[in-house]
Amino acid sequence: MPDIESFGMFIDGQQVPALSGRTFESTNPWTGTTWATMADGGPEDVDRAVASSRAAYEGEWGRMTGFDRARILRRVADAITDDADRLARLEVNDSGKLLREMLGQLQGLGTWYSYFSGLADKLEGRTVPQVNPSTYFGYTTKTPIGVVGAITPWNSPLLLLTFKLAPLLAAGCTCVVKPSEHAPASTVAFAEVLHAAGLPAGVLNVVTGWDRSTGERLASHEGVDKVAFTGSTATGIKVAQAAVANVNRVTLELGGKSPQVVFPDADLDAAANGLVAGVFAATGQTCMAGSRLVVHESVRDELVAKVVARAEAIQQGDPTDAATEMGPVANQPQYEKVLGYLQGARDEGWTIATGGEPNADLGGLFVKPTVVVAEHDATIAREEVFGPVLTAYTFTDEDEAVRLANDTPYGLAGAVWTKDVHRAHRVAHAIKAGTVWINAYRVVAPNMPFGGFGMSGIGRENGSAAVEEYLETKSVYVELTGGTRDPFKLG
Repeated sequence: MPDIESFGMFIDGQQVPALSGRTFESTNPWTGTTWATMADGGPEDVDRAVASSRAAYEGEWGRMTGFDRARILRRVADAITDDADRLARLEVNDSGKLLREMLGQLQGLGTWYSYFSGLADKLEGRTVPQVNPSTYFGYTTKTPIGVVGAITPWNSPLLLLTFKLAPLLAAGCTCVVKPSEHAPASTVAFAEVLHAAGLPAGVLNVVTGWDRSTGERLASHEGVDKVAFTGSTATGIKVAQAAVANVNRVTLELGGKSPQVVFPDADLDAAANGLVAGVFAATGQTCMAGSRLVVHESVRDELVAKVVARAEAIQQGDPTDAATEMGPVANQPQYEKVLGYLQGARDEGWTIATGGEPNADLGGLFVKPTVVVAEHDATIAREEVFGPVLTAYTFTDEDEAVRLANDTPYGLAGAVWTKDVHRAHRVAHAIKAGTVWINAYRVVAPNMPFGGFGMSGIGRENGSAAVEEYLETKSVYVELTGGTRDPFKLG
């Protein structure tokens, strides 16, 4: 039996146990066995982590210039790349995602810190013309918002933490992160890597915990100045409600039910490839999953047949095996949720073209890649499944395609598949989503903003604007004459 690893929380530059002494187990979804024990932190541990991050913000980190922060972020980028293999394997153990996917993700993750290092020393204010320029001079400055509470999910924990962490560090903030109880280990190891690369103690603290009260304490903590959350829309609403009690800002990256709109002139082989990448990669456990195929009626059968053939050829199995193309669902509750949606599709009478059931040959938490042919009002076409499930339905013309694509409370992502350049841009403009790909799917970059419309969230991550999410603007007026102003006159 392999050794079980042990992880504490990471507070003030070192791993520490929970104040209660409690621990919980992390289960590998591929083997079904315990592979690690984690410190089971509670609200009292959140308190000490926030105090540590506050001290760092008001101390060494807060005194650094943008040039200092940029140098540290560049060292962080190199350190992540150097330790990518170990960090990737921790993520595989926790979530069952493919090692080849996680290796690629971790090997490229340093790019985010390199990119934001280039912004850390460019946080500039501006001069502002005054009504009475001979009397007053006005200018603005940019100030870090302070301590950020980050709450991250179990799918791609380090990538989704980085979407928050890289810009907030560039801005000069500090952070307390509460990773998902289903995938906490890599975040603790990641914090150690960043500290060893030169990030001062307290700038990044990690509180792990099984009970919901731990995350609730962080979201509502009076010592936190902003909350950044990635997860379900239902939970995101609760996080925002907790944060607003302290009049705190929030960034919410929430759920999605993203459309892939395929016109009859599209390259159907390329579209099939994009559909497979969009909904079966990462076992469909990604907020941007392109889980709705909105396809022209004249090519539906041909395209569905291509996707079905691809789906049935997908190799499921050991996530560490280079030949594996799709791993297990990450945890038991999510596995049961996915199967519940598939049973619901049967109960509603929709056609399951392939899959729709557990992979009995593998057991465990494996669900076969699934294609459901339905209508736009099917439950499985409207609600986020967060699993390897594609739902297909048709349109007759461009106007209907846009209407069906936008017939959702979500607005995270979408795609347009067509060879007509005019239509491509026209429809991309009309789709109400934060990211739209043309003849592609599931591409992200540190310099491209990411976030959603509607129930998919608030704010943007990535891109230069992401730093602004962690800054306050201060206005400064300078009286120029040295004279006495009328105390009863404004201006």
